[in-house]
Amino acid sequence: MPTLPDPAVRRDAAGGRPRGWRLGIIGGGQLARMTALAAYPLGIDVAVLERAEDCPAGPLAADTVVGDYGDVEALARLAAGADVVTVENEFIDAALLAELERRGARLLPTAESMRLVQDKLLQKQALAAAGLAVPRFRAVEARADVIAAAADFGWPLLLKARRNGYDGKGNATVAGPAEVEAAWQALGGRGLYVEEHCPFEKELAVIVTRPRTGDTAAYPVVETVQRDHVCHEVTVPAAVAPAARDAAAGVALRAIEAVGGTGTFGVELFLLPGDRVVVNELAPRVHNSGHYTIEAALCSQFENHVRAVFGLPLGSTSLVAPAAAMVNLLGAGPGSGAARGLEAALAVPGAHLHLYGKSASGRGRKMGHVTALGDTVEDALARARAAAGAIGFGDPR
Repeated sequence: MPTLPDPAVRRDAAGGRPRGWRLGIIGGGQLARMTALAAYPLGIDVAVLERAEDCPAGPLAADTVVGDYGDVEALARLAAGADVVTVENEFIDAALLAELERRGARLLPTAESMRLVQDKLLQKQALAAAGLAVPRFRAVEARADVIAAAADFGWPLLLKARRNGYDGKGNATVAGPAEVEAAWQALGGRGLYVEEHCPFEKELAVIVTRPRTGDTAAYPVVETVQRDHVCHEVTVPAAVAPAARDAAAGVALRAIEAVGGTGTFGVELFLLPGDRVVVNELAPRVHNSGHYTIEAALCSQFENHVRAVFGLPLGSTSLVAPAAAMVNLLGAGPGSGAARGLEAALAVPGAHLHLYGKSASGRGRKMGHVTALGDTVEDALARARAAAGAIGFGDPR
């Protein structure tokens, strides 16, 4: 890739003060917000593309391009003022991203990486082709294909949307032939695949940062707790055998290589009996399971993402304490995005509170998180839970 321009000779749009490099982020949510917080100490400012100017990253962005992710001209306006463009989510059509690259934008992860990851069937095929263990899967075009797959995989199985699924949306568990029709209709009946049910013992995750050049860095293996398909808690280090920890780290590194990823990725894994590890799915971006790294690692997932896409040396992924825990703050129902219980939460010793600045709450909506460090996972988790329990958003009714 060509060398980035010397920031000392660049000036802002008004022709005034010199400015440094600029990172364009497609998306203006909490991930863009936390990335901006990591970029500014490096002299890198951030511009975002979002459908509304009132977005979590808006107050921190040097520029907010208001537009739709599916509008190539809006994407081009973001790219025109940026040295590097990255993504906050995997829902931007890869064909549009490829058009940005054709117009000269430096996009990381690349459009090809995004194409492989955003379609979960293609993602699974790429991982399997690289020799990585994944749950058995199969494309389906009709309801009969689901029943035929069950003859091989057994019941229950999972019917999944190939694209645009997250936090359990786009997935349906099918326990038998009588449930196929309802699941098929619920998922729209097109662009689907099936996957065998995986009787895992634990859900694990690894944050991996792969630079443009040089060695890939992996953060410690974490354990995640999901409720209703939404991540509630993350603890590190994961309470698993050393063999399982080593296997998870190795699999995560190979998974990102399999899709040609650049930048920070989240790798979700299942731990099976016998310390076996299989890949659940990849996220081509900074990830909820890595939010703990802001306080708990020498260099956060957000800072290392910025470093990676700008071709800068990566920072250390080592922990600064023996253990850490993160608890997500979720909305109880519709209402204001203002947090209740701030004083009580901040009174918990060692609790680090992050509020995302969302204007409205919704049931299960991610509104912030709490991180705590400790000598043990149990100690860190107790303090993170105490602070998180004091915070509320929206109407719980």
